[in-house]
Amino acid sequence: MVYVVLKRHYPNFDELVNRIPDHRQRKSYEVAELIMAGLSMFIFKRGSRHQADLGVNASFEQNYAVVFGMRIPIMDTVDVFLRKLDPKELEKLKKVLIKQLIEKKVLGKWKYGGRYLVSVDGTGLCSYDYEPYKGCPHKTSKNGKTTWQAYALEAKLVSANGFSISLLSRWLENSENMDEKQDCELKAFSRLSKALKKAYPRLPVLLLADGLYANQTVFAICLKNEWRFIITFKEGALKTVWQEIDLLLPLHSAQKLDRIKEKSPTKGWLKEQVQHINDLDYLKYKLHWVEYMACYDEKEPHEYFSHISDIRMDKATAWEISQQGRLRWCIENEGFNTQKNGGYNLEHKFSRKELWAKKNYYELLQIAHLINQLVEKLQHIKDQLQECKVTLTAIWEDIMACMRNQTIENQELEQVMDGYKQLRY
Repeated sequence: MVYVVLKRHYPNFDELVNRIPDHRQRKSYEVAELIMAGLSMFIFKRGSRHQADLGVNASFEQNYAVVFGMRIPIMDTVDVFLRKLDPKELEKLKKVLIKQLIEKKVLGKWKYGGRYLVSVDGTGLCSYDYEPYKGCPHKTSKNGKTTWQAYALEAKLVSANGFSISLLSRWLENSENMDEKQDCELKAFSRLSKALKKAYPRLPVLLLADGLYANQTVFAICLKNEWRFIITFKEGALKTVWQEIDLLLPLHSAQKLDRIKEKSPTKGWLKEQVQHINDLDYLKYKLHWVEYMACYDEKEPHEYFSHISDIRMDKATAWEISQQGRLRWCIENEGFNTQKNGGYNLEHKFSRKELWAKKNYYELLQIAHLINQLVEKLQHIKDQLQECKVTLTAIWEDIMACMRNQTIENQELEQVMDGYKQLRY
């Protein structure tokens, strides 16, 4: 299915990869072969360069050549290339791949109000007891021990069906000026937002973010970029807005809506409630608030969410705004958690000291995760998971076993392609 996805969505994939500049003097492999080898480490969920090499036997090498039309170098050869490759080149490749999906309207059915849901959040990648590269963020504990951690801020396109696709990444890096404070997520967001607007100038964005982003700076960036937003709103943030909410709540009881969702055999009926207030003043901004609660038979809340948005609501759309805001969790669950614990091994030190190589492995992982999601979200795969009662892990293990132990013929691939004229998600 990886072959089908690449051929259907990216028939010019080899050409796109070969556009990456080649800085080498001695060239035993094409650029596309080196990049594809790096991608395959993540596509086949090998978890490390060593495991990727161990997975290659004679059958795998032969089948790899049939499926991808390339030779596969050892990962040390790939690593040498990635140490000198400017990470911006892989960022450009990722942007082209995503734009092709957008142009083909592959992701269009999950827009809300004509806008793509873009969730922003940061994550720690790997930690060190030494400074791995200049500018790496660090912290010192009470006992005087200093720890350095590579940290990245991500903007991912998310959707109700579980897509969590990296649009753009920015790493937290400290300035050489010792008088400046350490880099932080909000500083990185200012850089990321500029780069995101430049990379996707006409992309209609609905920004989803956690409570850290409920501030004037983020509101101003969204207004300037013509983005809308739904942001988690926690107690203590924007105190004047909360004061206004507390004053207005008794006057808006008519906007409180209840509904019964389902019954649990042990807990009883699940009751959902949503309430909203429009036109809250904060500086020069008009904010709109929505609160969602779910509880079983009037007991303590099973779930509670509070959001602010620049989208005005009514009784119908309040449910929708709250639901869209909760999709922010996709960046953590289907995004970071999957990349850390789902075979991609995000926290592994693929290159310990070379920052460019580290960033390039990170970009390769994001591209491979994009490709794999286009495989895993196929309706055919979902049906197979349900009917055969198997897991995605088992499917990828079968794919790897097939590559290592069977012989794949070109005729077989052509037959598979004929069976998938259209990919449905």
